[in-house]
Amino acid sequence: MIAMHSVQADALQELTSQLFQKVGAPQHIANDVARILIGANLAGHDSHGVLRIPTYLQQITEGKLDPAAEPTVVEEDATTLKIDGQNGFGHYTARRAMALAIDKARQSKISCVTFTRINHIGRLGEYAEDAARAGCLGITTVGGGSRDFGSTAPYGGAQYRLGTNPIAVGVPTGDDVPFVLDFATSIVAEGKIQVARSKGLDMPPGYLFDKQGQPSVKTSDFYDHGCMVPFGMHKGYALSLFICLLGGLGAPFDPTRVAMGGCYMQVLNIAAFTPLAAYQENVRMFLNAMKETPLAPGFNEILVPGDFEERNRRQRLANGVEVPETIMSQLQVWAQKLAVPMEL
Repeated sequence: MIAMHSVQADALQELTSQLFQKVGAPQHIANDVARILIGANLAGHDSHGVLRIPTYLQQITEGKLDPAAEPTVVEEDATTLKIDGQNGFGHYTARRAMALAIDKARQSKISCVTFTRINHIGRLGEYAEDAARAGCLGITTVGGGSRDFGSTAPYGGAQYRLGTNPIAVGVPTGDDVPFVLDFATSIVAEGKIQVARSKGLDMPPGYLFDKQGQPSVKTSDFYDHGCMVPFGMHKGYALSLFICLLGGLGAPFDPTRVAMGGCYMQVLNIAAFTPLAAYQENVRMFLNAMKETPLAPGFNEILVPGDFEERNRRQRLANGVEVPETIMSQLQVWAQKLAVPMEL
């Protein structure tokens, strides 16, 4: 078993910001990205937290990610935005885009955002929560697929053609725990396989194929041109395709590779349709009724989307974030290389 280190969230956030600043990110961008990354760890989604930092630093070093890029609005009307991420940090672009979409929805009831040149945006639930906390219903999707791209096989296939193609939805509840649905349409997020690899663990049976199309539990087989299956068989596969089509509203289609996909956001101003306070009260009452359902054998509680993240935040703010030695050692290498003190 790989050793684990318990680190306070504020120390991790400061280290992350300093690393990004050292490779050219302005302080406001570095701080924003660091908050989002450590926020993922606090929410219990280590697949989208500090584990990703070495990859982003390497992409910056190779010129694939511009750490100082500011997103720009290239098209706009009363209800729509098209944003060019300028190949910068996707997290920063996505948060800025959601803030603009919320403002637009407050004026026009609803808003939709498409993107070009946007990098990995991390945990989609982060931006869905932004909308919910602003009294709106927010949707974020990221999807893609092609003949030669992906991590996930179509239902019935044994080679990758699709990404993990996640969707997140945030709905306000009137309290500190908004409803936040956030999941990949693959059997798990690819980052969960990274987490398993970082801890020296196998994946459960039925999740993976190797590059020959044979079932496997080895993370090494997945990263050697293997693939995942979609969740829910044909249903997850169909939803994955739809997310590609939504993304294709903004990103250009590549006929050579038959590639379609991209990022998409949508925000509804709840107050434009129904009184916000009453709606939030009804949502919380409805969700609580679900949680009060008699339990099936083997279960000791019922959760609704958002409970998992809030429970993890409380626990990890108090006790620290668990970071595998494999990731900690990579952070140490980068900290030494960039002359950043690593006082964790």
